Amino acid sequence: MRILITGGAGFIGSNFLRYLIKKYPDYEIINLDLLTYAGNPESLKEFKNHKNYSFVKGDIADKKLVNKLVKKSDLIINFAAETHVDRSIADSAAFIHTNIVGVHNLLEAVKNNGSKRFHQVSTDEVFGALGPADAPFNEQTPYNPRSPYSASKAAADHLVRAYFHTYKLPVTISNCSNNYGPYQFPEKLHGLFITNLLESKKVPVYGDGLQVRDWLYVEDHCEALDKIIHAGKPGETYCVGGGSEKTNLEITRTILKLLGKDESDIEHVADRPGHDRRYAIDFSKIKRELGWEPRTSFADGMKKTVEWYKENEKWWKKLK
Repeated sequence: MRILITGGAGFIGSNFLRYLIKKYPDYEIINLDLLTYAGNPESLKEFKNHKNYSFVKGDIADKKLVNKLVKKSDLIINFAAETHVDRSIADSAAFIHTNIVGVHNLLEAVKNNGSKRFHQVSTDEVFGALGPADAPFNEQTPYNPRSPYSASKAAADHLVRAYFHTYKLPVTISNCSNNYGPYQFPEKLHGLFITNLLESKKVPVYGDGLQVRDWLYVEDHCEALDKIIHAGKPGETYCVGGGSEKTNLEITRTILKLLGKDESDIEHVADRPGHDRRYAIDFSKIKRELGWEPRTSFADGMKKTVEWYKENEKWWKKLK
């Protein structure tokens, strides 16, 4: 199997690449990454001389390069994306370029090179927001994106489905809930709060901190993707959730406790514009059809994550 992973130097991509190399040592893997601020080659330095791994620095919107790499691949998994909501609010141009133009370019290359197998890694944010009593998102939930980031990911998902229906490309999509774990760029909640506290800084909690997210440990997400790329049905979407709804304040208090801190280290800041109140995922389809469900409890995942940042100060210090 020859696999092209795009965005493999990012948070989820690097964790999946590590998972794949360890589980399938005979697979040939090409990692295409532009190494923007969130792409870190240090996350993959252990595989630098691995015989079945190669790295290519480049943009998924580069038609010539993408066509060349897709031509010699059997499977393409797209992690490459701009993902930080705050950045999309400040300037959405990069999100349109990568998340829409880049995905269109990948699909064209897939179509023009014999309809290779393609998987799009997406987000639950394309579904909009939930009220406190609403049922979790599932594969039939209508799209209702509410930020430039989620709108760009929704557009990409629509393109992927259109290429399945129009050109019969063997594609799948996964919409996952919020990931956390090792190698996450320290601008997202877990990485930022843990590293701030390790630096004796306060943690900035948006508004009242009662926004609810469904949290998924990144290694569990990797296992779900493994199931989808090997056994997923072309044309299908799979919702991948952690079954662990927590408020931002609950996450914050858990991190404080694990680091021996107290709530005097919390600094409430003005809420994000248009901040979605709640996300949750119903993962019953992937459990029923592919036999996947999350294995890492919230308590264990949080302990592992905090310990990783404590032990890998060199990795995150330079990023901050």
